[in-house]
Amino acid sequence: MVIAARFNGPPGTGNGGYSAGTFAALVGTGIPEVTLVKPPPLDVPFAADEDRVLDPTGAVVATVRSVPPFGVGAPPVTLAAATDAARSYAGFADHPFPTCYVCGPERADGLRVFPGPVDGVVAAPFTAPAQVGPETVWAALDCPGGWSVLSPGRAYVLGRMAAVVTALPAPGSENVLVGALAGTEGRKAAVHTALYSAGGDLLAHARATWIAI
Repeated sequence: MVIAARFNGPPGTGNGGYSAGTFAALVGTGIPEVTLVKPPPLDVPFAADEDRVLDPTGAVVATVRSVPPFGVGAPPVTLAAATDAARSYAGFADHPFPTCYVCGPERADGLRVFPGPVDGVVAAPFTAPAQVGPETVWAALDCPGGWSVLSPGRAYVLGRMAAVVTALPAPGSENVLVGALAGTEGRKAAVHTALYSAGGDLLAHARATWIAI
């Protein structure tokens, strides 16, 4: 397992969702949940030790486990509404990590997911890239949850994520990502995200905990 440099989140470390989706492959059956213990370094080989992911120094980067099914906490939004919402993406004006592979406005080669507010949630159109794997969907599901709680001067990073990927979006297809804030407690924010096709079919959903830094 290696997180290539282009799949960064904060500078020099892996995007949380992409990293979690990569590590989720260690869960053989059931719904995978990944807890990031430390920011995943880039371009280094990781080793698996039962339910732990280790970096080359032997430090624990993440833990993985199987969890029971959970509900979809982010409702569908039309593609038209998501496209309109993206024009009000707060990250255009103030982004803690503007080169993030998923939601960074400075990444022309990223997923370019720009969630904006609509009807109490955030939503964004999502064009599936030419190569789509489960880790791509985990990455896409990651940042909309963060933008349901992020505010100017208050940065958060992913701490834990569980995801159900029912179907991969077809390369080049238009889809909709939705993020919803479930609640906050201290530095922690509980969020839900979902990926829908342009026609409203549920393709994947996730729940996550984000931590303020």
